[in-house]
Amino acid sequence: MPPGSSVHRASRRRVEGSGPPSAPTALPTRRGAVPVVTPTSETRRENRRNRRGRHKGSGDRDNFQRGFDALGRLAIDGVVVSARAVDLATGRTLFAVDDSVSMPTASLGTVVLLIEVAARLANEPQENLRLVDRTAADAVAGSGVWQHLQVPSMPIADLAALVGATSDNLATNVLLRRVGLDAVRERAEALGLSRTALLDVVRDERGPDDAPQLSIGSARELTWLLATLANGEIVDAAVSSRVIGWLSLGTDLSLVASAFGLDPLAHRHPDHGVLLVNATGTDVGVRAEAGVLRGPRAGVAYAVATQFDDTTLHYRLAVLDGLRTLGADLLEYVH
Repeated sequence: MPPGSSVHRASRRRVEGSGPPSAPTALPTRRGAVPVVTPTSETRRENRRNRRGRHKGSGDRDNFQRGFDALGRLAIDGVVVSARAVDLATGRTLFAVDDSVSMPTASLGTVVLLIEVAARLANEPQENLRLVDRTAADAVAGSGVWQHLQVPSMPIADLAALVGATSDNLATNVLLRRVGLDAVRERAEALGLSRTALLDVVRDERGPDDAPQLSIGSARELTWLLATLANGEIVDAAVSSRVIGWLSLGTDLSLVASAFGLDPLAHRHPDHGVLLVNATGTDVGVRAEAGVLRGPRAGVAYAVATQFDDTTLHYRLAVLDGLRTLGADLLEYVH
């Protein structure tokens, strides 16, 4: 399916085994090269109308030129960028930037882990409150709060909530030990994800025998995954709702979502008509986010991943500023 096309019709049905829209093979953007941006015909028409005058009209919300320009500037500076957004109601592609390329996505890949956990808990409700111990082998620094708590054991459902809320690394490793990395990979394959995967447990340091990244993902597949979760069509409505509930606890609004004006610690209900569910991934030289944003006028599913040489604070802040600019376009579209 070429960039710019609508979301695959399978996203309207139960998707276990049906999978995300297929994508042609694409090469990563070279450092210093402008990314391949594929606005839809609708977006191009709106851009032409916008250039005829400076007065803001109802069609201006379809113009993602600021986001295109911001991502283009990042690419010129050597940032590898992949991004995509679709309208939730129509499936129309709003923008796409090298969206079929697999990118490092850090803890964003734990969304598939949460799907596997939710499916198991749906089949075995008694497992929700089963206590699971943390072990020395699970220990890892970085994001999350469990490593700072005294309690040595937690229920499986609470561990999933910690992963959704803070990308808790320790909780991630304990859940992976419980369900198995192979089961998570099989779940991704059953969903039809070929460019998105959780590759390993969380590690403080990666050696030559370890996977080079915690996870990888393509913006095309991640957008499809979040949109289909929001539509209640991943595994079934109950499983989708459970995963969305965990992700709605997310406290990281530092990337695309920094433009939405929401309270990072409390945004499970609409605020000024805006409702967000998102997941993020952060590592050295990696910033990634996928989410669903709803507003009074529309809803969108989006995903963006960036990889850059994280050598200076100025360079990192430029990436964050570009992601925020893209978020401002998304907010204008839905609000």
